[in-house]
Amino acid sequence: MKTESINDLQRICSQVRRDIVRMVHACQSGHPGGSLGCTEFFVALYFKVMNHHPSFNMDGKGEDLFFLSNGHISPVWYSVLARSGYFKPEELGTFRKMNSRLQGHPATHEHLPGIRVASGSLGQGLSVAIGAAQSKKLNGDDCLVYVLMGDGEQQEGQIWEAAMYGAHHKVDNLIATIDYNGQQIDGPVNEVMSLKNLKAKWEAFGWTVVESDGNDLESLLTTLEKAKNLTRLGKPVLNLMTTAMGQGVDFMMGSHKWHGVAPNDDEFAKAMAQLEETLGDY
Repeated sequence: MKTESINDLQRICSQVRRDIVRMVHACQSGHPGGSLGCTEFFVALYFKVMNHHPSFNMDGKGEDLFFLSNGHISPVWYSVLARSGYFKPEELGTFRKMNSRLQGHPATHEHLPGIRVASGSLGQGLSVAIGAAQSKKLNGDDCLVYVLMGDGEQQEGQIWEAAMYGAHHKVDNLIATIDYNGQQIDGPVNEVMSLKNLKAKWEAFGWTVVESDGNDLESLLTTLEKAKNLTRLGKPVLNLMTTAMGQGVDFMMGSHKWHGVAPNDDEFAKAMAQLEETLGDY
């Protein structure tokens, strides 16, 4: 399903945020902060930008592919997959429960539609996406590959090995995005291990870099369209996307404390009061 209207996309975002808060609260486990911050990105990809098929074919031939490297923000991905037709929204109520297909980190052995690789061991997603992009080239498939990483994840060495490889091999059918919210599990990224000038680093590694406001749908859509136009020009593309952790829930915004903490009953009620129900709660 695709929609042209910014208002429609904003309404979907509101419902996805309700789903995220409800899922994490129900099992008292999970990662609401980054999930809330990346809501516009996922909604933009699945409802506007990507060519994808909810009927779901594991090999992904003839469609754009998405890989989530920072797999702990699975709640937002599960919600968007459900709301875009991969499975029924009612299944969101099984998040992190025994025998659920909706594990805390995305996994493949449960055969959940939309998931092509297990993720959450940070640093690996870019390598997987590069492999998928090269496979598409070898198969004569002109669709694109997308991957999302965290900013704290940039402290992983494998990221930079993959960055060198992707540029050297001209993997130019790939758009990588970094969720640059400035927060990680132990505190502000700049205090844990500063990334300094991340744009300059990726450019020095041979990538084309664009920048976006990940919580402004119009800005984000414009930048993603620009990124698509920069593919197939000999370089992989990186979208450096600024977001606010906990976006949409005032007491969660901008704090690493909500990286992996579930709201209690009172906090749940306060959060839900700030988010409009637009598609119907599961």
